[in-house]
Amino acid sequence: MTLKDKSCVPCRGGVPPLEAAAARRLLAEVPGWQIEGPAARIRRRFTFKDYRSVVEFVNRIAEMAETEQHHPDIGFGWGYAEVVFFTHKIAGLHENDFIMAAKVNALFEAA
Repeated sequence: MTLKDKSCVPCRGGVPPLEAAAARRLLAEVPGWQIEGPAARIRRRFTFKDYRSVVEFVNRIAEMAETEQHHPDIGFGWGYAEVVFFTHKIAGLHENDFIMAAKVNALFEAA
């Protein structure tokens, strides 16, 4: 099963964040994303032809995040959206972050 076909499992804390090697393995499945710091977050910048397209994309991400109960940090403006995932409860990366990155990539490809 690919990452985009999985669903997020609620993280209640108490588990360690992914180690850098495990994060790099999962990163290979989400083209365009980059790891920040010592495997603390993943980030991707998406570009668009106009502002309306950006807002529609951000709204689709918001709907999906509510469904999955795993929410990104999103910054956007004319022609771009920047999306950051990390799991707040463990102050690092979890498989859920990569699942959501794969789902966001699929949304972008469909846009």
